[in-house]
Amino acid sequence: MSQFDLPVAGARLCIDLDAVCDNWRLLRARVGGANCAAVVKADAYGLGAERVAPALQAAGCRHFFVAHLGEGLRLREVLGGGAQIFVLHGVHPGAEAECAGGHLTPVLNSLAQVAAWQGTAARAGRALPAVLQVDTGMARLGMEADEWALLAATPGRLAGINVRFMMSHLVSAEDPADPTSGRQLARFQTLRERMPGLGASLANSSGIFLGPDYHFDLVRPGAALYGLAPVRGQANPMRPVIRLQGQVLQIRSIAAGTPVGYSHTWVATRESRIATVAVGYADGYLRSLGNRGRVSFEGQQLPVVGTVSMDTITVDATEVPRERLGEGSLIDLADPENDADAIADRASTIGYEILTGLGRRYARCYLGGGEGPRGTEAIGKRAALLVR
Repeated sequence: MSQFDLPVAGARLCIDLDAVCDNWRLLRARVGGANCAAVVKADAYGLGAERVAPALQAAGCRHFFVAHLGEGLRLREVLGGGAQIFVLHGVHPGAEAECAGGHLTPVLNSLAQVAAWQGTAARAGRALPAVLQVDTGMARLGMEADEWALLAATPGRLAGINVRFMMSHLVSAEDPADPTSGRQLARFQTLRERMPGLGASLANSSGIFLGPDYHFDLVRPGAALYGLAPVRGQANPMRPVIRLQGQVLQIRSIAAGTPVGYSHTWVATRESRIATVAVGYADGYLRSLGNRGRVSFEGQQLPVVGTVSMDTITVDATEVPRERLGEGSLIDLADPENDADAIADRASTIGYEILTGLGRRYARCYLGGGEGPRGTEAIGKRAALLVR
């Protein structure tokens, strides 16, 4: 099946690489002299790291973050030797040599990881790069204050390690009114004072919008690159990146009082036309969107009715003229007017889960690479060309 073979796949996911790169440029412009990285973990938030990362590299990005060592090794094959690739989970015991052989930079989260990486450097006979993470309030990954103090007091523990910078992760940067970010910044600055002159990285996508105090030497945007809103309650400055479309499998007319779908969670209150669309929770269209989701056809909003099934959803298409909608027609499940954040709100989750949950059954098309229109309307215009 090719990436454009929609009749075989049943649904299509179009990803605008130009929009991803434009989002990176927008973020880079906000941080002045700081380097702007790209977080491409979880297969570039579900959108395909092997296509997204090279596009960002061509746009000028040189720093990439992944979560797992395996992700980093695959990305090294794709990007070649010119990119710096950082592994957020550090290195699991026994995998240090493979990490060093892949020319990857681990984020060391504990004194045990520091010691293991130092031993790897000694065996390799050369200095190895690393990032040191400190915990400033997440209680997830990173060294605690007493571990950091011990490391600062015994610099020999870092012999053979080329420390690129120190980093930490913000808890709630998407909410600028939350004082937690300010407290984390203060802790981070205090810890940094123990190792003067060390480069630093704190801001994620949302942290970039907290202002220059958070930018330091390197920022690490992820979600905003893929079109998710970085600041809660404010207009989204990022360009939309995805368009998700599903084919209509069947349309049936039902009488008032007819129940639809598993467990009969929706019952028609009038004579209705129900369109069954070839996408379901196996494709990442969450079950919680049953009787809550919205889709569109030619700009007209339509409600998802009944329970979301593994492979299908049912849509109330009564308001669409019969001659306009039929078997094989494409329904927009996500587009610039109904983006991942809007879908997430209806599903009581976050846009991150919507993007990373997109399944592998879609026919994927990648738009961009310097061809065709760009900007907010580009994904709609170019995806429309593929429908014809």
